Amino acid sequence: MSDINISEEKAVLVGLINQEQDETKAREYIEELEFLALTAGATVVGKFFQKLDTPNTATFVGTGKLDEISNYLKIHEVGTIIFDDELTPTQLRNIEKRLECKVLDRTNLILDIFAKRAQTAYAKTQVELAQLQYILPRLTRMWTHLERQRGGIGMRGPGETQIETDRRIILTKISRLKEQLTKIDKQMTTQRKNRGKLVRVALVGYTNVGKSTMMNLLTKSEVFAENKLFATLDTTVRKMVIGNLPFLMTDTVGFIRKLPHGLVESFKSTLDEVREADILVHIVDIAHPGFEEHLNTVNSTLEEIEAANKPTIYVFNKIDAFSHVEKDEDDLSERTKENISLQEWQQSWMAKNNTPSVFVSAKEKINIEALKNTLYEEVKNIHITRFPYNDFLYDQNLDVNDQDVD
Repeated sequence: MSDINISEEKAVLVGLINQEQDETKAREYIEELEFLALTAGATVVGKFFQKLDTPNTATFVGTGKLDEISNYLKIHEVGTIIFDDELTPTQLRNIEKRLECKVLDRTNLILDIFAKRAQTAYAKTQVELAQLQYILPRLTRMWTHLERQRGGIGMRGPGETQIETDRRIILTKISRLKEQLTKIDKQMTTQRKNRGKLVRVALVGYTNVGKSTMMNLLTKSEVFAENKLFATLDTTVRKMVIGNLPFLMTDTVGFIRKLPHGLVESFKSTLDEVREADILVHIVDIAHPGFEEHLNTVNSTLEEIEAANKPTIYVFNKIDAFSHVEKDEDDLSERTKENISLQEWQQSWMAKNNTPSVFVSAKEKINIEALKNTLYEEVKNIHITRFPYNDFLYDQNLDVNDQDVD
């Protein structure tokens, strides 16, 4: 699939309000979709919501809402509409006919961002595979322009013939890409084995929570970091030493709500870095109002790739940007999570359960030494089971500072 190229295009966003996502959540999801659109290069000029128990099977939203959107597009000269869910081929085709504009869904947008962010040949191959798997069931939609030419004798077949030809081409290319990835998977598996028995630590988390910034801070490396979604796709591995205890640290691709299944499949080797890690450092943006849902999304994805049952350190990042609303003493309304202070979060289940939790700011370098100490203890617990005769490493008087040995 070629690059969508929506740079500098005006776009409107569409989301649903239903039992699964109330208005508050729907608006939060649309804000995330706006961030995705911004990352892809679009300028969002309008947002539409509709209350529906289930999406309309033909047009996702109702016909009345579609007419409202159509009028808005014409008045404001908007050429792109983006839906916050994956559309079926039928819905895509019908909406394009009604609105006569470019129609994207959440999956299509994420795939486009991945295509732009992929730097290495391996990442590009993984993205291309996911794109082709997305395109395959939607080929009919891509040939709808032929329908304007049909209606006479001899004009009924070429479109279908071309679709079948394209389908065979895509299936052949998918097969070839899978073979390429299988070979690369074997190479990467060998590379991981060649790293020896060093303890492996993987940074995981929702996209844009500060994983790459944390990686740069801890390992003194220069992993690309930017305040956009999916700033980096390629896995980066660095050797790190705390005290004189060596281990490997890996920065991985960020997770996101409704991550396309095709991406999970095509990024198998990248996610293998998480599967084969000994310790997970789960970074959470505590300044984000939906951080608890982000945390749960990551945990669900970890379960999906069978990487959930590992020793985990929760790192609640961006405490410098955390804010809350103090309730007045005479305010008798129910207390919400927006009223909870950072100190209360620290004293809650996140800090009291059996999983180590550290509250830091990678940007302002706050509590980084506490994180290093926690990381040191977790790595040491695994290291001593592999190298039981290296107890001399664990002198409690060691200066626990990392060393750049890359």
